[in-house]
Amino acid sequence: MLLAIDTSTAQVGLALYDGNQILGEMTWTTSRHHTTELSPALMGLIVRSGSTMESVSALGVAIGPGSFTSLRVGLALAKGLALARHIPIIGIPTLDIIAAAQPLGNYPLIAVIQAGRKRVALGEYENVGGRWQFKGQIRGATVDELADSIEVTTYIAGELSTDDRHKLSRKKSHVILASPLNSVRRPSVLADLAWARFQNNDVDNAASLAPIYLHVEGTPIL
Repeated sequence: MLLAIDTSTAQVGLALYDGNQILGEMTWTTSRHHTTELSPALMGLIVRSGSTMESVSALGVAIGPGSFTSLRVGLALAKGLALARHIPIIGIPTLDIIAAAQPLGNYPLIAVIQAGRKRVALGEYENVGGRWQFKGQIRGATVDELADSIEVTTYIAGELSTDDRHKLSRKKSHVILASPLNSVRRPSVLADLAWARFQNNDVDNAASLAPIYLHVEGTPIL
């Protein structure tokens, strides 16, 4: 069984997955209480799923970009469990989790999360062989800058405030906004991505696995 942990931003998620079904899944929004809420939520999920920590044979964890503090909370828990229990760990970029949940189309996809300071972190994806493939590099922008940069029909998904969504839909007629339902990072999607790598023995080194931070002039903006 694989345990998935995502604490990239204020949106937090946990999932248990055995390769055939999602045994349990939780998502919630926290106000910088990741440290105090994560472990109790995990134990509650395991109990309600009728599982035990001894049944966990692999870990999937979101590695960012995201909040400097919240990312460390999830990574610390996942790495601690991996090292203590001698089980593999798989790090998945946070924007990949958003992209993997979106319907395929013949247009570019931009996945976004909130990055603080009125900016978003974003990554562009294209449909390659029936899956969303990341291209280019993660970058930061204001929503206005993002809207102004779009020149072709583009699908946008991820963490967007009501004001962000209004700006994007008003400024560009060729912006396709994902529904709020498809914009929530699902820990079950993280679990599925990590499980696929786990089955191929494509795992990370728990000691050296590091988060991805978005930087501006050498300083993390989150």
